[in-house]
Amino acid sequence: MTSPPDTKAESDPADDKLDARVFKIAGVVVLGAIMSILDITVVTIAIPEFQKEWGSSYALTAWSMTGYTLALATVIPLTGWAADRFGTKRLYLSALAFFVVGSVLCSYAWSIESLIGARVIQGLGGGMLMPLGMTIMTHAAGPQRIGRVMAVLGIPMLLGPIGGPILAGWLIDAHSWEWIFRINLPLGIIALIYGFLVLPSDKPQPAESFDFVGMLLASPGLALFLFGVSSIPDEGTITAPKVWVTMVIGAALLVGFVLHALRAKHPLIDLYLFKNKSLLFSVLTMTLFAAAFFGAGLLLPSFLQSVQNETSLSAGLMLAPQGLGAMLTMPIAGRMVDKIGPGKIVLTGIAVISIGMAFFTQLEAGSSYLMLGTGLFIMGLGMGCTMMPVMTAAIQTLTHQQVARGSTLMNIINQTAGSIGTAVIAVILTNQMKDKGLPTGGAAAQQAAAMPDPATLPPEQAAQLAEQKAHGLSLAAESFSNTFVVALILMVLALIPAYFLPRTKPEVPVEGDAPVMVH
Repeated sequence: MTSPPDTKAESDPADDKLDARVFKIAGVVVLGAIMSILDITVVTIAIPEFQKEWGSSYALTAWSMTGYTLALATVIPLTGWAADRFGTKRLYLSALAFFVVGSVLCSYAWSIESLIGARVIQGLGGGMLMPLGMTIMTHAAGPQRIGRVMAVLGIPMLLGPIGGPILAGWLIDAHSWEWIFRINLPLGIIALIYGFLVLPSDKPQPAESFDFVGMLLASPGLALFLFGVSSIPDEGTITAPKVWVTMVIGAALLVGFVLHALRAKHPLIDLYLFKNKSLLFSVLTMTLFAAAFFGAGLLLPSFLQSVQNETSLSAGLMLAPQGLGAMLTMPIAGRMVDKIGPGKIVLTGIAVISIGMAFFTQLEAGSSYLMLGTGLFIMGLGMGCTMMPVMTAAIQTLTHQQVARGSTLMNIINQTAGSIGTAVIAVILTNQMKDKGLPTGGAAAQQAAAMPDPATLPPEQAAQLAEQKAHGLSLAAESFSNTFVVALILMVLALIPAYFLPRTKPEVPVEGDAPVMVH
């Protein structure tokens, strides 16, 4: 006589509702995802504080974002292999612990360089939380309820862009910048205890070999090349050894990676996937979109705080319309892609983002919040129609065996292009400031500290000082505006590869050839 199935261990496939056990597991996954996503968005508000704290240039300070996103890109392909090798529960708890340790180290940073190093450690842990969470939820709920699972995992993706800047602004104004990282300690401890008690144990399985050589070539290669580019404003010339030596070494490592990937049996990135035209144009679209969108995402918080003298909290609140816009269009775009294919949706999304971004090419020191909020809301509407449809376009024409590698590739491209965008846009803004004779980094802090109080000056000198300050703010606003022009050009260029994306709805896979979930 066979014993009845253990309904607690596995959900009933016939029931499409998520039971209490799945919701308990979802609590751990969502908490981890929120911490990881928030730490992408909170730093955008804190960059002016980092500059004040250490007197670093904008180009160098932006590496607090670039280093984190590069670390995310590094661990994405490693996660699936490690989950099979060590088990999802053990790896998830280890990633959480790594993330929390990195957060604590960030809060005790003594220089911008130490902060960047700690952010890399934080990113190595945080980068595993989302893909591992998706795997854990899929195993717990079953593939027949993946739609509901994605709805649960979509919560932090929607809340992060809205809540992150607001939370960061409040913590900085009420306490200090260190608290945007320290808040992860209690949340992380709760998630670790909760996860240890709730997450189901799983047995590690033999995994195919991982391309460690590829990872050791690609990640340092890209990081060194971008660091060389980021050093140009501080060094003043591309011929400086700090610039060209690191760029040459980085480029050599990247060339070595390409040669290695073309010969490896299980490469970090399967370059032969680029033979698929749909995936190729998806990669080109994602690269230009992510570089422009995430690069520009660093600019407005700094403009609001350094030019318009807004508090950190006010700057965070002012960014909310963008998240609200994405929240409105993301579910609609998802349904439309299933009906008419991703091509038209992506073209519309990029065009709408470009319209919104055009608002910021007209920035002035006195630009109204109505103008800024309208531009952000329009950009959010377009973003909701772009990112996930591009992902769909990339994988909808791949075979069953290629889906996992294609999805991994697109996630790496998304994070890497965002890293490139933040580094390049920061360099352009720094150069714009220097070309206009405006102080940056430590020089700006020294000038602000040396400026006398207008109330202590005679009326004529006070008026002269006010006029000088207004002129400086006008030039600074022009620098931001010109930098947004570069981001807008990149976004408009994304329309070219987007034109070639599929304009038919994704084919329904035949039985036995269903898409696989990606670690």
